[in-house]
Amino acid sequence: MARVAIAILLVVLFAAGCGQPGHGAETDSEKGSDVEILNAALGRELTVLAAYTQGMPRIGPRFALSARRLRAQEQEYVSAIAKAIRGVGGRATGTASEIDTGELHNQKDVLTLAYELESAALAADVEAAPRLFTEAPRTLAASLAAGHAQHLVVLRRGLGTPLAEAFPKPFGTGEIPPPGGETPRRKE
Repeated sequence: MARVAIAILLVVLFAAGCGQPGHGAETDSEKGSDVEILNAALGRELTVLAAYTQGMPRIGPRFALSARRLRAQEQEYVSAIAKAIRGVGGRATGTASEIDTGELHNQKDVLTLAYELESAALAADVEAAPRLFTEAPRTLAASLAAGHAQHLVVLRRGLGTPLAEAFPKPFGTGEIPPPGGETPRRKE
């Protein structure tokens, strides 16, 4: 009896997963909306990834390991978002914004730009999470927001903020400007 119940459950689960792969977002407006939101997030993450990648030569040896770890996590975020987009039947079309590396002269410039981009990503992910219809992308957006908040603490430290002041504000949404100085401008 238990084997029959398990077999029926497996058939039901398998059948629920069947259908036309890759077309959910084309035929389901909620999944289509999720794909739009996720592609916007993908573009932001690709921009942050590009900032770390292009700025790496300007990072000093004391912060290089941290910068490489931040870059690696951004690559993981890009992969996770692309997977989430495919998971709801969409295509990953997000693209990075252009970064003017001519304005990145030293580590402070790179970290300040990264701080700005991470802050924007945090704010967008906090805003996106409740607007997503599908559970997995909603959970991903919340996880991305948490990751960006952690990155901001590391960047604050890299920008010279004392440890006691590097902690995020309660319920931070990415709107706190970077410590000291102007943020380099990037092309939109």
